[in-house]
Amino acid sequence: MSRPHQAVILAGGRGERLRPLTDAVPKPMIGFHGKPFLEYLVEQLRQQGFDRILLLLGYLPDKVRDHFGDGRRFGVRIEYSVTAVENETGARIRLAKDLLDPCFLLMYCDNYWPLRIDAMWDQYLRTGALAQLTVYSNKDGYTKHNLKVDDQGMVICYDKTKKAPGLQGTDIGYILADRRALDLMPEGNVNFEKEVFPILVRQRKLSGFVTDHRYYSVGSHESLPLTERFLARKPCVILDRDGVLNEKASKADYVKRWDQFRWFSGAMEAVGLLKREGYTVIVVTNQAGIARGMMTESDLADIHNRMNQDLASSNASIDAIYHCPHGWDSGCECRKPRPGMLFSAQRDFHLDLSRTVFVGDDPVDKEAGDAACCPTLLVDDQWPLLRIVREKILGADRPRFA
Repeated sequence: MSRPHQAVILAGGRGERLRPLTDAVPKPMIGFHGKPFLEYLVEQLRQQGFDRILLLLGYLPDKVRDHFGDGRRFGVRIEYSVTAVENETGARIRLAKDLLDPCFLLMYCDNYWPLRIDAMWDQYLRTGALAQLTVYSNKDGYTKHNLKVDDQGMVICYDKTKKAPGLQGTDIGYILADRRALDLMPEGNVNFEKEVFPILVRQRKLSGFVTDHRYYSVGSHESLPLTERFLARKPCVILDRDGVLNEKASKADYVKRWDQFRWFSGAMEAVGLLKREGYTVIVVTNQAGIARGMMTESDLADIHNRMNQDLASSNASIDAIYHCPHGWDSGCECRKPRPGMLFSAQRDFHLDLSRTVFVGDDPVDKEAGDAACCPTLLVDDQWPLLRIVREKILGADRPRFA
């Protein structure tokens, strides 16, 4: 079975929580940086290889159709199914059933998350599920939990009321669905998630693709400022420290004091170039010497303060430094190759990690970057940081994020 190329977006609700904004426009047409939220979703789908989009509309449908038309100017084909505003998600999907592919991506119109269709599809095939939710791990308490996923990637509890004990994670849409799952819906104006997902849980046919990357929403007034910041897409580069900015200590040793710190030639210039081009610059670094008792948190803070003092003399700076103080075998989430520090930076700075270059020097950096879906580059003798910044980040070879 080949991966789906049709996306179906539920976009018919009244958007009561966003009144008075939604008195004049439907929720997904609220604007950010000169274009409606729904346009960001359409662009994302095109970039991920979807060529057909079905919009399930209800409230003020002409506001959507007038903007998107048949989709050609956005590089996709867009179809529409318009039903009553009062319809629940299940009724809206059922009435469009004849327009659905055998397998499709079902999305909510009010959530944006950096879509990873290849990884999602691999898990979907591996689990043999009829449907697969994308699940925000919600370790930071960003929202309320409504489900639980086991170690095999299967959803073992789904509770739309969010009251069941032991819940961990929340459904954010981006649902891979087999059309046969619609046969589990009762007749009438029903909610698709409430009716179908618990049945699939009992059949062990609902999987969950868990992500630590925060999603952004137009679901409430409170969410809009964060979404505005996220969709501004301020450029950012994340750097490893030892081996990228400065010389590494010998094996099993650490740069423990400032008098042991040696900048690589061109490293400060590279940071200065990034800052002058408007980039946020963040450092993530493993520092197991703390756990091993070879240095203290105070020693590390002194090194980092002096780094920024040196950079200030070159009109440069590092915006934030994240470090893992744990030992090699601690099992923490922050020590690379695990991507915890990258996700911490994502949440604090509202980054889209799929658009954020990570520069390291070691295979564990590449592994961490891949786990976070960061485009990752490694320095070496031929490609020191300054050359990478000039040619691959700022130059002709820079990543293109359409």
